[in-house]
Amino acid sequence: MQTQELWPGGPLFRQSEHFRPGTDSLLLADFVQPRGAARGIDLGCGSGILMLLLAERSERLHMTGLELQPEAAAVARENMARNGLSPRCELVEGDIRRHAELFRAGSFDLAVSNPPYFPPNSGAVSPREDRAAARTEGSCSLEELCAAAARLLRTGGSFCLVHRPERLSELCGTLAAQGLEPKRLRLVCARADSAPSLVLLEARRGGRPGLKIEPMLVLRDPDGAESEEYRRICHR
Repeated sequence: MQTQELWPGGPLFRQSEHFRPGTDSLLLADFVQPRGAARGIDLGCGSGILMLLLAERSERLHMTGLELQPEAAAVARENMARNGLSPRCELVEGDIRRHAELFRAGSFDLAVSNPPYFPPNSGAVSPREDRAAARTEGSCSLEELCAAAARLLRTGGSFCLVHRPERLSELCGTLAAQGLEPKRLRLVCARADSAPSLVLLEARRGGRPGLKIEPMLVLRDPDGAESEEYRRICHR
């Protein structure tokens, strides 16, 4: 795939053949609030789009990408190098389920993930292992993902992810069971009169109960044109 600017004058990025960044990755990167985080991890980083966007936003943030597929990890390394971010961004090839063998507990202030949205055996599954892994939880369940984030975060650290609204109840329950308290929620919809299509959620390790629901993110105006906020997120 050809290397291109993410937006005019923006970072250079080459898509992996099987892990193409979509709207959900851009929305999640904008939703994340790095605050004073010094060390972050992207659980299942693919081509490194979240790492790149977050490292560009915060000069003090050191990002680690954990990726199971070697081809995607190699592309992510190239993307970091092309943008001069290699000193602050590293790639680790490995399985999220084996995180305890790769990292010490409490190593990170921030964890992010754009995980597969669908549980196993839900609809058609690609015969290609890499594409199936990007869509369904065959190689890492939601519970395993949340357990990894909980162990890798320090107390007070944040876990931000994007998911499907029909799994919101399951997501909140799974996070809470791992000691990750849901703290901030934003729904995404195509138009103001349409049902939400995505959920952006931040949970905090050891956080107190109390969920802030932010204004809905609307991607298009009534006339079908991109909303002002969506244009800002996409740097258009």
